[in-house]
Order: sequence, then C-alpha cells, then structure tokens
Amino acid sequence: MAAASPSFGIYVHWPFCRSKCPYCDFNSHVRGGIDEARWRDGLLRELDHFASETAGRTVDTVFFGGGTPSLMAPETTAAVLERIAARWTPAPDIEITLEANPTSVEAARFAALAQAGVNRVSLGVQALDDDALRFLGREHGAAEALAAVETARRHFGRWSFDLIYARPKQSLAAWKAELARALEHVGDHLSIYQLTIEPGTAFAARHARGELAMPDEDMGAAFYEETHALLDAAGLPAYEISNHARPGGECRHNLIYWSGGDWVGVGPGAHGRLTGSDGDRIATRQARAPDTWLARVEAEGHATVERSPIDRGDAAEELLMMGLRLARGVSRGDYRRTAGVDLEERLDAARLNALAEEDLITLDAAGLRCTPAGRQRLNAVLAHLLG
Repeated sequence: MAAASPSFGIYVHWPFCRSKCPYCDFNSHVRGGIDEARWRDGLLRELDHFASETAGRTVDTVFFGGGTPSLMAPETTAAVLERIAARWTPAPDIEITLEANPTSVEAARFAALAQAGVNRVSLGVQALDDDALRFLGREHGAAEALAAVETARRHFGRWSFDLIYARPKQSLAAWKAELARALEHVGDHLSIYQLTIEPGTAFAARHARGELAMPDEDMGAAFYEETHALLDAAGLPAYEISNHARPGGECRHNLIYWSGGDWVGVGPGAHGRLTGSDGDRIATRQARAPDTWLARVEAEGHATVERSPIDRGDAAEELLMMGLRLARGVSRGDYRRTAGVDLEERLDAARLNALAEEDLITLDAAGLRCTPAGRQRLNAVLAHLLG
C-alpha cells in the first residue's frame, strides 16, 4: 500500500483564449462570448466533488492554467479560491499561480487578481522581438510584454515569464541578445522552451508543406547549451529541463507533477493524480470539450471521463519519466513511497551502469538523477532505462 503524497495541489483549467497560437496544442478554444456565471458554478461544483474524496488534505498549491485564465473575471478567480479555502485547509505559505497573457488589457486586471488571492503570475511573453511575436501569433508586442512584466512585479510577490527559442531563421547571437534583455526584467523564475512542431497545430501544417525551416539537431543543442550557460551565470540555474529559478523560486505546483505528488484537476480536459484512503493511486481525467464538460458537471456534479488505477510498476515508471526532468532527480524516498521497493530492486543494473559510464546518470545515496548531458538527451536515457 502506498502512502499518500506529502504534497497536494489543485489545478483549474480555463479553456478560453482570444486567439489560437499556431504552435499551441493545449486544450484551448476561441469563443466570442461565454456565460461566465455558468462556468464559475461548474468549477465550484467540480471542486466540491473532489473535496468529498480528499477531505482533510492541506492544499500546498493552486494553479490556474489554460487557455488564458487571465481572461477569467477576477470575481471567478476569487470564488474558486474561496471555495478551495472552505473545502480544504490552505497551507500557510500556499502558492497560487495564474497564467496570463502580457497584454495591457489583461495586465489591468492584476490588482484585482492579487486581491482575489493570486500570489504568483506566469506570463506568456514568448519573445522580445516584434517580428517573432507576429510569427508566433501573439497579440502583444515586446514593449507591451515588458510593461506587463513590470505591472506583475508591482502586484505579485512572485512572477515568471516564458520565452521560446530555436525559431526558424533565429541566430544564436540574436537569441543571446534577446535573453540578455529578458534578464533585465526577470524575477525568481524563467521558463525557456524550444519551439517544437506539435501534431494538429497550424505550424504542423505549414511544416508539412515545407514552409518552416526548423533548426537542425546540432543547432538546437547549441541553443540549449548556450541558454543554460547564460542563465547559470545569471544565478538562474535549470532546476528542470525548461525551467530556471533562483534558489527557492521554483514553481512548487509543477514540482508536485515532477515529484509524483497528488493533485486534483478540475475544468475541461484537466488531469489529476490522487492517492485514495486505501493507498491506491488513481489517474483522473475530465471531459475535454468545453460544452461537454459543462453539461456533464451541471447534470452530474463532475465531468470525470476516466478514473483509472495506476499499479505500482506504472507509477514508478511515471515518476522516473517526470522526475528525471529535474536537476535533483528522483529521491530514494519518493521512489520507495511510489514503487514500494528501492531503485536497484526494480531497475536493471546493467542498464544503469551503461548510462553511468556514459556520464548520463548518477545513482548515489540521494537517489537517481541525470547529468546535464543526460537531461539534454532525456528521451534516449529513458528509452534505455525503461526499455
């Protein structure tokens, strides 16, 4: 029997956006108008549903993702947080993050969002080059984005923003200059993602037609290595493959995902992981289509379309796939809590030794972790380790 995860979070999905970015494969939808009162009630009802089976848990983190949750009325954000506080026990240092677009319209809501209880904001800046922003389908310019970052600085104790690199025709020198500009405005956290072509996106269609010339593997590696070197020097080391933070500035909510913790997922398409009173670990998934989700919640009190037990072998594999993304890797305690055995009892010694000899992993008294070279080649490491 597995022990309940020591960390517990709540993820709230708001699926609506003003426009669909051409690189985005998230569950986001463009709508001319919505009945926000109905949506607010739906989120509250689904929170009530999950609260009934997680009674007594202390909530360490709340994360509003999307979509674009900064389009949500601050009154809805406040109502959700009030319901969470009424149904669970908030941790004294609870982290409450909301994703936002850095347009002036949405930045104008920051004061009200802070008053509602949000204490950390994550801004989808994506680039500090106007041509690149137009290419990425963003509605803001670089100056507007930086103004939004400064507004976030005034209203929230913590803030972060995202950037995307390895764009078509982007030079390494131009990226270094862009990153240097970003560092003039950074707080305690910065997320840096390599542009990838995701199936079903507008960019995928353009790429298939030969309209997007993406950097090759060697160029992508150069971008990655230079990014990590520059951010290390700036005091923002990578604690995860795409996330950099000053000590103590890590996103605690995402650490729950990467460390095999428990979280409730509410809203269209939201996923969750829960450890039941019997110790069994369960994966949950809510209906993905917004209208389907809302109709099911109104009819049944929730829109769960999948509730699957996760056996210890699968849970251990999931922990490695997520946890090896972290610089700290997978601790022996987390692995034993999840798998019920020590690392060496489940993983093949020959495979571990081969990866260690290539300086891709380290296994010691603390646990298992990838070296910087191993994290850069994580898919290959996992394929060898778990294959």
